[in-house]
Amino acid sequence: MDDPAAGPAAGPAPDLGDAVDRRHLPLDASGLPVTPVQPPAGAPHVLVVVIDDMGFGASSVYGGPCRMPTAERLSDRGLRYSRFHVTALCSPTRQALMTGRNHHSVGMGVTSEMATSHPGYSGFRPASAGTLAQVLSGNGWSTAAFGKWHQTPPVEVTASGPFTRWPTGEGFDTFYGFMGAEMNHWYPQLYAGTTPVEPETLPEEGYHLTEDLVDHAIDWVRTQQALTPDRPFFTYLALGATHAPFHVAEEWIQKYEGRFDAGWDAMREEILARQKELGVVPPETELAPWADGVPHWEELDEAGRRVAVRLMETYAGFAEHADQQVGRLVDALDQLGVLDDTLVFYLLGDNGASGEGGPEGTLREHLVGHGIADDVADMDARLDEIGGPTTYAMYPVGWALAMNTPYQWTKQVASHFGGTRDGLVVHWPRGMAARGEVRHQFHHVIDVLPTVCDVVGVPLPETVGGVSQQPVEGTSMRYSFDDPAAEERRRTQYFEMVGNRGIYHEGWTAVTRHGVPWKMTEEPRPFDHDTWELYDTSRDWSQAANLAAADPERLARLQALFDEEATKHHVFPLDDRVTERENPELAGRYDLHRGRTRMVLGGHTGRLSEEAAPNVKNRSHRVVVDIDIPADLPPQSVEGVLVAQGGRFGGWSLYVVAGHLHYAYNRYGKDLTVVRAERVIWPGRHEVVLDFEYDGGPPGSGGEARLLLDREQLASGRVPATTAYYFAFDETFNVGVDRGSPVVDDYPPLRNAFSGDILQVVVDLAPSTPLGPEAEAMLAARVRD
Repeated sequence: MDDPAAGPAAGPAPDLGDAVDRRHLPLDASGLPVTPVQPPAGAPHVLVVVIDDMGFGASSVYGGPCRMPTAERLSDRGLRYSRFHVTALCSPTRQALMTGRNHHSVGMGVTSEMATSHPGYSGFRPASAGTLAQVLSGNGWSTAAFGKWHQTPPVEVTASGPFTRWPTGEGFDTFYGFMGAEMNHWYPQLYAGTTPVEPETLPEEGYHLTEDLVDHAIDWVRTQQALTPDRPFFTYLALGATHAPFHVAEEWIQKYEGRFDAGWDAMREEILARQKELGVVPPETELAPWADGVPHWEELDEAGRRVAVRLMETYAGFAEHADQQVGRLVDALDQLGVLDDTLVFYLLGDNGASGEGGPEGTLREHLVGHGIADDVADMDARLDEIGGPTTYAMYPVGWALAMNTPYQWTKQVASHFGGTRDGLVVHWPRGMAARGEVRHQFHHVIDVLPTVCDVVGVPLPETVGGVSQQPVEGTSMRYSFDDPAAEERRRTQYFEMVGNRGIYHEGWTAVTRHGVPWKMTEEPRPFDHDTWELYDTSRDWSQAANLAAADPERLARLQALFDEEATKHHVFPLDDRVTERENPELAGRYDLHRGRTRMVLGGHTGRLSEEAAPNVKNRSHRVVVDIDIPADLPPQSVEGVLVAQGGRFGGWSLYVVAGHLHYAYNRYGKDLTVVRAERVIWPGRHEVVLDFEYDGGPPGSGGEARLLLDREQLASGRVPATTAYYFAFDETFNVGVDRGSPVVDDYPPLRNAFSGDILQVVVDLAPSTPLGPEAEAMLAARVRD
């Protein structure tokens, strides 16, 4: 028999030596290793800093009273832009900044909490509009974001995601900050990536949010440079300051004691004079007209002036403190030797100064947001608290107008420059020769992305993540860096926000203001009743002289141009609702829990945003909590929160104090109702019930609250009025603890966890109270073509 191992009988045997030898050859390490994508040679680092709610005339670098030495330092070695524009509200500006497209073009016609079902207002960034972080990350940059995000749809700010529209899904390797419109700077609720985190220290132990954000930014940059110094970084620092609430330590407020005693009328004159000296406005610039309905300083009584002065002192201290923290980051870059090779965009505002505090100002921002003026006498009695944890302060609209000097109107009012023109400092010593100069070319926030790409040598992408990209609508500003006389390249720009609208074209503006920023719950006014104004801004820098009557033909042409631009960018249909749209049921957008009448929650469910939480507003509801109290725990030692939503400035809480069951309803931080059970809860397993019977009627009507233990009623109480639209932007819904600020002072902040075990929470919701025919008609009329 032939040996099978010998191969075929005929022909030469195959040579198996190569195969055998190859398996035993030494490893060859001479090949090229897999390496990250390399950025263009010599590409700079990028730092974008955004200050929130700061008007054009607030900062010292633009003639204002708020000392900002870091902005001054950067502008002394860089540029200030005198005609830089934003969108008039937070989320839209940030989405435009990140995408290089107009806010309606990427679905962010208003803030993320006010989204509707219409394409320009959906709140969902399309994948066809890639972000600056995605572009830079894909080309070799390390990327990190710190602070305010406010671009993720609220229904996606949950533990179940999806996370594709969170910062880490939009091109940032790292994120540390908050997801909504604003945040309590003493008791913030933050995220590291997509994981909820909270500070370990309290305000009395030295905590402040701005300092925390900058600490994280500095640590990240230092680590990035230590590990990958060959890679440039893109750092995005978006502070919560100077948005309400005005929260800052007393030492910063005291730095401005007496500075604002002369009032806002005198301050406008003072700011304009300095602006002319600095060259950020021409010598012939006039103050724009004062806003209707806003009192002049001399019209305030003594209490009103004291309140207004303290609120402005607090704002100024808040602003200087924020700039000082930015300075710590700039110093860190300098110490690392990378500052001169970092392209810095320092945006001194994402919209004009906010007039949302109303004519009186407020210590409870959500109160004014629901159309209720704060009480001056009460604020006057609490002056020393302003800036601290017990207040949620915002200054009067008179100061907002002054901080927007020399322009008309405020945040929200996209028609006038008071809502849309902000300061911008650009710093890049290695890449531009100009030092301490002003640039007067007209630009918009959508120009930041193409400018960065132009400077770093990265082309605007045709695809991102395999998705074809819609055109970038911004224009690079690099042409102006070293040529002050360069012809401006942005010749046309539309503006629209909550019905306020305008158009800029080759020096002229046609504008119409539709609403009043501090009247956010007003009945609708027909858009065709709005009056259009016309300004020649090449001669009239501040929109002070209305030429509509003198040149109606030009006005008509510009109105037609607005319609053309608005149609192209998905501005229509116009929608003038503000606070009402905070409630998804009234807004007409996707509701995470639409149609659901029951939610079953675990004992550790937490950090649910307003739209992720059960919507108990304007309806009857029942909350059933299954608890187990250890046998060795005396009844008087049973403490803590069972379920809570919101905080000190609006919300509700079901909790136990010394063994007694309580329910607190906090309406806008103004009206507090507490229902208390007399009988203590003994050890063992129990069913605790809050039964709330809503009266019906218009949003915000009252109701009857009952507390039950094992189906026996322990107490009841009347809540005269409830929250109509939203509890809070900065607080959440939690089981077993009240995170952030406390709903009621019966228990301490943060450290208020329930001392027993919570096994389950069931929330049953009755159908929301139907609107009457008149209310339904009004709701339908809010949205018009």
